Amino acid sequence: MTEGVEAHLLDGQQVRIYNPAKTVADCFKYRHKIGTDVAVESLREYMRKRLATMDELWHYATICRVSNVMRPYLESLT
Repeated sequence: MTEGVEAHLLDGQQVRIYNPAKTVADCFKYRHKIGTDVAVESLREYMRKRLATMDELWHYATICRVSNVMRPYLESLT
């Protein structure tokens, strides 16, 4: 719950938000609840916008234990 959290200041309040790589990994972790299409679309947007490095994405995929699930999608999109 603490890995990948960034602190941002919004309207004078400090807000803790997950970074994009952690968000994509979480989408794959909860793909059965939100749908695989949502998880794949989040990965496409992540890669299209180049929000962070692939190493960072792989780091969070390993932490969330979804690296084996994400591997085929990463290979097909690269």
